[in-house]
Amino acid sequence: MSGNEAVARAVWEAGVRVAAGYPGTPATEMLEQLSTYPDLYTEWSVNEKVSLEVSIGASMMGSRAFCAMKHVGLNVASDALMTLTLVGAEGGLVIAVADDVGMSSSQNEQDSRFWGRFAHLPVLEPSDSQEAYDMTRQAFDLSEEYRTPVLLRLTARICHVKGLIEVGERVEHQPKGFARNPERWVMVPGHAKRRIPLMLQREEELKRLSDQTPLNVLEPGSDRRVAFITSGPTYMHVREAFPDAPILKLGLSHPLPLEKAKALAAMADTLVVVEEVEPLLENELKAAGLAAHGKDFLPRIGELAPEIIKPAIERLLRKEAAPPEPQAVPLFPRPPTLCASCPHMGVYYTLSQLKNLTISGDIGCYTLGAGHPWNSLDATICMGASMGIALGMDKGRGEADKNKKVLAVIGDSTFMHMGMQGLLDITWNRGNITVLLLDNGTVGMTGGQNTPANGRDIHGQGAPRIDFRRLVEALGVKPERIHEVDPYQLPVLFKAVREETKIDDVSVIITNRPCVLIDEFKPFKPYAVLEDKCTGCGNCVEVGCPAIHVTRRDKVVKPSGKEVDLAFTRIDTVACTGCGLCVQPCAPEAIVHFAPAGTVVPIVPVQPV
Repeated sequence: MSGNEAVARAVWEAGVRVAAGYPGTPATEMLEQLSTYPDLYTEWSVNEKVSLEVSIGASMMGSRAFCAMKHVGLNVASDALMTLTLVGAEGGLVIAVADDVGMSSSQNEQDSRFWGRFAHLPVLEPSDSQEAYDMTRQAFDLSEEYRTPVLLRLTARICHVKGLIEVGERVEHQPKGFARNPERWVMVPGHAKRRIPLMLQREEELKRLSDQTPLNVLEPGSDRRVAFITSGPTYMHVREAFPDAPILKLGLSHPLPLEKAKALAAMADTLVVVEEVEPLLENELKAAGLAAHGKDFLPRIGELAPEIIKPAIERLLRKEAAPPEPQAVPLFPRPPTLCASCPHMGVYYTLSQLKNLTISGDIGCYTLGAGHPWNSLDATICMGASMGIALGMDKGRGEADKNKKVLAVIGDSTFMHMGMQGLLDITWNRGNITVLLLDNGTVGMTGGQNTPANGRDIHGQGAPRIDFRRLVEALGVKPERIHEVDPYQLPVLFKAVREETKIDDVSVIITNRPCVLIDEFKPFKPYAVLEDKCTGCGNCVEVGCPAIHVTRRDKVVKPSGKEVDLAFTRIDTVACTGCGLCVQPCAPEAIVHFAPAGTVVPIVPVQPV
């Protein structure tokens, strides 16, 4: 099992009744796997805050509850989290948060261990799949014993690397039922003040536990030159790089087991903290009076693999200065791109042809619109931020930008996650913004999960379906300023964007083609390039489809003396799904339906939805 699969198995075995989450790499598979188990309720929530609130409600009823999210999702859920730490848990409540160390698919590389300190909560950190399973089971017991939520902090390395694990069977956990207690559950200031001493007392009890629990293991070693404090996957990396060194392996990394740390320091001449990514443990040890090295020799970004740890420690032992922070390793350029026939391509091709636009983007597959060949996003910050940022751009523009139109791009699941409030703010405050709402019927970026927009739940069963036209009208957009367009029909899309950006009002343009990776997408007949007709104009290349390949480049000089670049192309007919986007800008009409026998099939335009 992968770490995510192991967590899911352990959640089921622990007798959990309610599990909620929002998809986000590297956390997605925990809920996906849980949805396949019987005897518990699972849901994709509209965002991470709601998923935590659902879990809190189940815990209040005495049921065991679980929620999962990626690191940036815990930011969204933090409002509920920071009060949850005061009321505590009744039924065991475990929050799995997956950090994207190395930023393979995230906009930042934050360290979720901070939330343990900030919210005064215990933090468990497994170092492989078996520990992910074991610690998840233990986390529910810990939660109920101390009446506290527990953070299970994973990283992408734990989430996705597989290993053999031993599993058990489900043990039913009967909920006690809701015990009415307004002083605990109703967090008005007077009640909350009385809960703070209880929270601090709980943390002191957890500190004593941290020095006693077998979750924190002190491993002696014969190499007295250096000893290591580790947590999570860095334990495996250190053990590989320095097999004979003493190690304190932290499974319960917060609160810090100070007495065990002092015992480790006595086992070697030098104490080193290896942690991803911030120097939390290092600073805590130094504050307690222990001399420790860490980020003075180890990088503060990315994973700490053995090939990084070993030379850094050898420099430390030789008393050599630490090198500057490592730079990104140059790789063969293969930038990420949209899928062949992705409905977002027509949107970005259109935006790339329009001038005087300032475009606020959002988080999703469509963030790739910032790249080549479209270069059609000017800002992307976090989930749902395209709306508020667009309004700020509109209200904050000065003389230099007075003639530019502000446009926001957001996907359907992102809009429901956190974008609706932003659109409401735009209409309420009379912004002059055109919104492109890209409805592809799924959470495309994280693997095609269902959403309220496609009318199915986490199990694929029928559920109420959101009508975006009615929803945005309810949020204050005038009916005449709402348009639904087929993103494969470039002239229609181009006209809608051009006309709506001219109007001094809020407009919403909704695109309506499904993601090419879900069942709703039905491929059309593929296209091919007639080589004898291709003039190398390169218009098809600008669409950005990965099924189009440049076979030859050339230059010609026009009678005017201007030099023009030519790009002669072919289409990978296996990858092409016949959306027709490349056909429409082809000047010489050199793109036709592919026929295996070499015959030319007349072009049949893609029909609008």
